[in-house]
Amino acid sequence: MFEIRNLSGLSPDEMFIAFSEAFADYEITLDKVEHQRMLNRRGFDAALSFGAFEDGRLVSFTCNGIGTFNGQSTAYDTGTGTLKEYRGQGLASRVFEASIPFLVEAGIRQYLLEVLQHNEPAVSVYRKMGFEVSREFNYFVAATDALDLKDRPIPGDYILKSISMDELGDPSAMWDFTPSWQNSFEAIGRKPEDFSIIGIYCKNQLTGYGIVEPASGDITQLAVHTEHRRKGLGTAILGELVKLNMHPGLKSINTDTECQAIESFFISNGLPLKGKQFEMIRKL
Repeated sequence: MFEIRNLSGLSPDEMFIAFSEAFADYEITLDKVEHQRMLNRRGFDAALSFGAFEDGRLVSFTCNGIGTFNGQSTAYDTGTGTLKEYRGQGLASRVFEASIPFLVEAGIRQYLLEVLQHNEPAVSVYRKMGFEVSREFNYFVAATDALDLKDRPIPGDYILKSISMDELGDPSAMWDFTPSWQNSFEAIGRKPEDFSIIGIYCKNQLTGYGIVEPASGDITQLAVHTEHRRKGLGTAILGELVKLNMHPGLKSINTDTECQAIESFFISNGLPLKGKQFEMIRKL
């Protein structure tokens, strides 16, 4: 007999054990610190996250991040997993449906998730649960020493330097697409000290920037103003982010597939396309 309830009574260690057991046969390798960093960045809220328990043991769970997306109060699937021996019983769907009344009561208006496009069974389940595809994403991954950064000097009137979030201000005019949940300023702002920002200036005007989480090698945002492109600024920013990176790999997750420029940019610098995801939303 399973009991479905929220995860507020679990310690970080218990959460990590359940996560590790659920993903033991997946290509996911997170240590305890990395797991906690991921939960923090994605806005994990234990009181609004739920799991199925058998004799007090967490055997299936959905960790929900809570925040704002496209101007609406949103729950985000930070991690859904089921222990191997409990799969095939529909537990994940049961946990999700049981959580909906609590999310609605808390004022949540939509549920957001990302799923690998090649995971067709999961995509099919989400469609049956009322989710619709809102965007398609690419993700790029490479070992840092496998990068092939183009050595192109930038024009002399441009200056590269480290900057703060306050100095960055609102750079959305440079964007070709809106960042995904985990790459948003709301996510970065949950623990800004985990991120480093490089800005590039021309005549004291910010013309491009990049943000990296050095501990994970995750490039969360990289953009150059349209009037200043094709001058090597993006590659120069990327080179500085690589210098700041402390992880053996570098990655950029969830770039919009409709943005051909960023795809060509990463591939040309030795950061290959590794796969695609769907962003999916269900209104609550």
